[in-house]
Amino acid sequence: KNTLHSLHGQKKDLDFEPKNHNDIIETNGWVDLARAAKITGSRFYFLQGDLARLEMALQSYTTNFLVKRDYTLVQPPLMMNKEAYEGVTDLADFETVMYGIEPDKFYLIATSEHPLTAMRMDEIIEPSELPIKLVGVSQCFRREVGAHGLSDRGIWRVHQFTKIEQIIICNPEDSWSHHEDLLSNATELWDSLNLHYRVVNICTGDMGTVASKKYDLEAWLPGVGDYKEVVSCSNCTDYQANRLRMRYRTAEGNSAVHTLNSTAVATSRALVAILEQYQTEDGRIMIPKVLQPYMDNQEFLKPLN
Repeated sequence: KNTLHSLHGQKKDLDFEPKNHNDIIETNGWVDLARAAKITGSRFYFLQGDLARLEMALQSYTTNFLVKRDYTLVQPPLMMNKEAYEGVTDLADFETVMYGIEPDKFYLIATSEHPLTAMRMDEIIEPSELPIKLVGVSQCFRREVGAHGLSDRGIWRVHQFTKIEQIIICNPEDSWSHHEDLLSNATELWDSLNLHYRVVNICTGDMGTVASKKYDLEAWLPGVGDYKEVVSCSNCTDYQANRLRMRYRTAEGNSAVHTLNSTAVATSRALVAILEQYQTEDGRIMIPKVLQPYMDNQEFLKPLN
């Protein structure tokens, strides 16, 4: 059973009926789902106006936040070949949510975790290089099939989105402390956005085959009345390293490194949390204070409609 690890921020007592993010974006004209569906299909969108600016602000703020903590910024390829993808995940479980490109046998990436982890495939890493700490910024592509509820309308569950990911490749004896470091980075980032969320320790039955331990951050969505996942933070120990033949040099020979990953922000989901938690009774959306400098010090988003 999943267990509560910690609660963060204050659940705001709203003295009005909060709207869900889909109603907010429709009212303000910040997202065009209908025209995107016309040229691509369902669950794609045009992001526009101040919400697009807020998304860019989130990207800049988050990358700066992690670069200041000695993470190297990387923009990865958006496609991987099958051999590399089989190294980072169990394709039998994951292939149904991925977009394949024929006849080249490439896959569009589902997260920058995958190319960044596979970056050192078939390499022997010098101990002096460890830990390798990366922050990846990329578009991500997922089929996201299945039944969806109220919270999944709008831009919550989509086929293409931007995600900023933390990656650590390290000595095995340090991986558990690095897992807590990744969690601390994520919680301090979300705390700085002044959002209410909880951290959940995920049980083994919900983790799949890749991770040995996993935390999720779940943001409170007042328009839905529920907590929903916004961050996943995993220690994969030597699972990916063994499949990728990724080792480090030791006096006794070469041993598998450990790999870890954590979302910093998936921007579409962070936008949903901001829209729902920062809404006011008169229908305006406040901009989190740490993001205001990236938007000419505006205090509120300007509607397009």
